[in-house]
Amino acid sequence: MRIVWLLVVFILLLNCEDKQTKNKIKQENTETGIENKEVKTETDEDNSKPYPVLDGLQNAMEFFLEYDKKHKENKVRLTTDFGSIDILLFNETKFHRSNFIYLTKRGYFNNTQFYRVINNFIIQGGNSDDKKTANKRAEIGRYLLPTDTNRGFTHERGVISMPSGEIDNPYKLASPFEFFIIQQQGGSHFLDGDYTVFGKVIAGMDVVDKIAAVKTDEADWPLHNVFIRKAEIIN
Repeated sequence: MRIVWLLVVFILLLNCEDKQTKNKIKQENTETGIENKEVKTETDEDNSKPYPVLDGLQNAMEFFLEYDKKHKENKVRLTTDFGSIDILLFNETKFHRSNFIYLTKRGYFNNTQFYRVINNFIIQGGNSDDKKTANKRAEIGRYLLPTDTNRGFTHERGVISMPSGEIDNPYKLASPFEFFIIQQQGGSHFLDGDYTVFGKVIAGMDVVDKIAAVKTDEADWPLHNVFIRKAEIIN
C-alpha cells in the first residue's frame, strides 16, 4: 500500500505542473562530425559534498525535487570507444533529468559500458561487470524513480529512455543507473507508455549506429566491451 500511496503523491505533484508537458529494456574515433562545445567538469566539486545515500522512492523524489532547483543543466556528452554522443535532457521529466545530471556529476557513468546491444532496436548503457560500478551504486544508494510517460514524448529513433527495475517492481519504476537509446529506424513505439523518455541525441547518432552494429553474444552483450569513458556536462 505504501508504494501505491507514493505513486499517488507523485501523480499529484506532476499534475501541479504544466499539463502540456515491451520488450524489456539489458578506440576513440575523433572523426564523428560533432562540433566542439564548452565542457563544464563538475564531478570533483560534486563528489566533495556530503550527499545523502538515497534509499527508496520517497527519499529519492524528495532529494531530486530539491536538486532540480539548483542544477538546471540539460546537456551531457558521453565519450565512448566509438566517438562522442551528445544528449539533450528534457526539462519536463524533472526527476529523470536531475537524476542523470546528478549521476554525471558524481562520475557514475565513467567507465561503465553499453552492455546490451540489439541492432535496429537499442543500445543500453550504465552498467558494467566491474565491481567498481557496484561500489559506486552502493555509495549513491538503492532507489527507483517513478515513471513519467505523459509528457508527449514517444520512443522515436534517437531518444533516451530509462528501463524499469527488475526486482519487486510491478509498477515499472525506473532503474536510475541505466538508460537506453532507441536506434531502430522508425522508432520503437511498442515501448510507449511503459518507459520514460527523458532526452534525445542531438549529435552522434552515427556513433550510436556503430555501437549497435558490434557483434554480441547470445545475451546481447558485446563480444568486445564498449565503454563510456567519460560523461560530462556541456553548454
